Amino acid sequence: MKRVLIIRRDNIGDLVCTTPLFSALREALPNAYLAALVNSYNAEALHDNPVLDDVFVYTKAKHSERSKLRVWWDTWRLMRSLRAKQFDLVLLPSGGDQAHALKLARMIKPGKVAGFAPTKGLDVTVPADNKPQLEAERILKLLPALGLRRGKLSPASTFARNEERAAARMALVQANIEPGPRKPLIGLHISARKPRQRWPAERFVELAARLNKATGAAFMLFWSPGDEDHPQHPGDDRKAREIIAACQERNLPLLPYPTERLEQLIGGLSVCQSVICSDGGAMHLAAGLGKPMVCLFGNSDAKVWAPCGSAPFKILQPASQTVADISVDEVAATWRRLHIGQIR
Repeated sequence: MKRVLIIRRDNIGDLVCTTPLFSALREALPNAYLAALVNSYNAEALHDNPVLDDVFVYTKAKHSERSKLRVWWDTWRLMRSLRAKQFDLVLLPSGGDQAHALKLARMIKPGKVAGFAPTKGLDVTVPADNKPQLEAERILKLLPALGLRRGKLSPASTFARNEERAAARMALVQANIEPGPRKPLIGLHISARKPRQRWPAERFVELAARLNKATGAAFMLFWSPGDEDHPQHPGDDRKAREIIAACQERNLPLLPYPTERLEQLIGGLSVCQSVICSDGGAMHLAAGLGKPMVCLFGNSDAKVWAPCGSAPFKILQPASQTVADISVDEVAATWRRLHIGQIR
């Protein structure tokens, strides 16, 4: 196999969890041409990935302000150009029924298409395993099914743009925040798609107050932009305003860092020394950036969606599977253990 394409068209975290597959493929096929086909929503997670030769991006109609006809036309043109590359293999690493991804793969006319059951019509089908396992580990099962050496699991990887990292550092300077060994900079990401994954605003404020008093910590605040009632893309602007106002009242060193674009979020996270957040795309990006983390899990499976980065982390998941039931005491104590190296 000399030319391999991986199609991953779902969420940011899913794509980050696929980066160990890219590394394993490069190890198994050191001279192959490796490329990924992703959507415009998640593509930035693969910026500057050293393992891939190319990243091709298409736009889903629901993510575009252009007409559906124009989006479909652009996608068809991209598929035609990919067909000309004569791929030997297309991989579909996502779980569940991937009928649409398979349709894209067939448009490219590769030598064969491999993926997981229950998707029908694949050339190589890996049986679905209902046993909970790390998403990155599950994906690697594609390799032995193709006669390739699996190797060991590599850490997930994400890379910030230099200009976005510089912009985040400049914003810290302008806010008179100078992080250092005695002034740790903690990223607080306050948004979560699932209601049971959300930690209340007042807890973030109390946590910031405690950690600042105990360690001199400063904070960068991240959130999904927009109104919470937006039908397609609900955001946490109001929650962020509550936290910002309360932190200002307490004179806490907090830099609100709005991120309209994914590259801004990656750049902001890249300058933090550690991160506290709920399970979600930001958590996986921080893992790919090598950030130590305290991860708040509600009703998502930690055996599947735990971070797979290179840095230590600790998952807090109450029996109720509701993040709001996690206390400030628990999060503060866990972060301090992480900070002094007791969690590895």
